Amino acid sequence: MRDMLISADLLAWYDVHARELPWRVGPKEDRLPDPYRVWLSEIMLQQTTVAAVKAYFAKFTETWPTVQDLAAAEDADVMAAWAGLGYYARARNLLKCARVVAGELNGAFPDNREGLQKLPGIGPYTSAAIASIAFGQRETVVDGNVERVMARLYAEETPLPTSKPLLRDYAEAQTPKNRAGDYAQAVMDLGATVCTPKSPACGICPIRSHCNAQSQGIERELPKKLPKAAKPVRRGIAYVVRREDGAVLLETRPEKGLLGGMLGWPGTDWAETEPVSEPPIDADWITLNEEVRHAFTHFHLRLTVHVAEVRQDARAFRGGFVDPSDFRANDLPTVMRKVHALSSSS
Repeated sequence: MRDMLISADLLAWYDVHARELPWRVGPKEDRLPDPYRVWLSEIMLQQTTVAAVKAYFAKFTETWPTVQDLAAAEDADVMAAWAGLGYYARARNLLKCARVVAGELNGAFPDNREGLQKLPGIGPYTSAAIASIAFGQRETVVDGNVERVMARLYAEETPLPTSKPLLRDYAEAQTPKNRAGDYAQAVMDLGATVCTPKSPACGICPIRSHCNAQSQGIERELPKKLPKAAKPVRRGIAYVVRREDGAVLLETRPEKGLLGGMLGWPGTDWAETEPVSEPPIDADWITLNEEVRHAFTHFHLRLTVHVAEVRQDARAFRGGFVDPSDFRANDLPTVMRKVHALSSSS
């Protein structure tokens, strides 16, 4: 009974306070969202904030309004449009998934979690979110916002990530048979706007009367987390080569690994040992005094930047020259844009 009351109170709040998001159908609209737009948004939102995703989502849906349009796109165009959003394996899987749906499934996404999870790039969370939001299936959708709400609601003091199965069980118990998609979005909205990490606005929370952590005065302490291990530091070298006519030397990174399939400056491997110089062309190299710093999920990167200007007839060992009219720094991933900015200002 308590769980039913919580979901009812939360849905009533969502009907009034739901965030307006470009991929979302409002709670009072009598239709389900477009599965393509839900899928696209969920892939983009993996480990990325709503604020960062909005502009990318608008660009993608304007350029490729259907899954068939995306499936027919050039790989390089999609990777360039994704540049700056990070976690580039998502973009590669996005194309693979679009081509399976368009080519093998007649443009229709499966309407259940099991079928969705067979598609490239769709795991347990994403399959549950799409099945729930786009198809109205009763699936349990648990992200970081939901975990925080559940930990506080039940005053669960077992630290993350150990508590993940418990928090999922709590969320599953509350998920209603009807309006499961709206309920999933309501919990996420609550976590994003009211039950926030550092300063929860308990005074305006629609389920405050049900919250065990709030009644005990420990809401700010939850969810507890195990200490994180310090991130290692990896080092590498980036080579910025400009030709007399302004062309720049770029290479496509290997499909597997970080920034896979993206254009970038030639460079060395990234490792915790000192990098061994591997210039992509014979030149008189200048080493910049400053280094580029970038944080990835599992390590910090420090790049030494070497720059050189070469003659028109210079030949590179790897990569290819891109004419100034075809070079767009914004098409590079963020760390490569940092290299460009540093080399351009020096």
